[in-house]
Amino acid sequence: MEKILHIGSRIKRLRVANNLTQDELALRADLTKGFISLLERDLTSVSIEALAQILDVFGTSLAEFFRNLQGGDERVVFRRKDRVRVEGSEDEEVIELLIPGAQGKIMDPVLVTIDPGKHSLDQGHEGEEFGMVLSGSVVLEIEGGKPQKVRKGECFYFRSDRPHKLTNQGKVTARILWVVSPPVFH
Repeated sequence: MEKILHIGSRIKRLRVANNLTQDELALRADLTKGFISLLERDLTSVSIEALAQILDVFGTSLAEFFRNLQGGDERVVFRRKDRVRVEGSEDEEVIELLIPGAQGKIMDPVLVTIDPGKHSLDQGHEGEEFGMVLSGSVVLEIEGGKPQKVRKGECFYFRSDRPHKLTNQGKVTARILWVVSPPVFH
């Protein structure tokens, strides 16, 4: 059976995931809103050049885009050996990328390890964050808010546009499953 590629619907999902209107996408890709509208409904075809312009807005390549269109070949299981370890700012925390290459995805899940007396600090960025403390405990501080303790088995969720910090004030290492959308870890 022949596979039908729904390029337009995939473009629409990328646009919505990146919080862009059709007007904004058209402007950034140097195309018209009418073309984007027709494309998203799979009512027109797209040249490689125009598709590359659109994908450039999302920070993805043609190869990555078409790899993700192959539904049966999409990778869904990631093993422990697939993780990529990234040292955090000033070696305060250790970050393990659970899904390497998540830049073309909507979410970026990582495992963050913070030793006693250390912290994880972010100056703020567009998007949202979710975290669940798997072991230990941390204190979450979001600029303008009251510090809150988050214990093992508890979670947090917030808009990440303000500076935020997790500090391990306990005596044991804290491990946090942390999900950021859109992806920021590389």
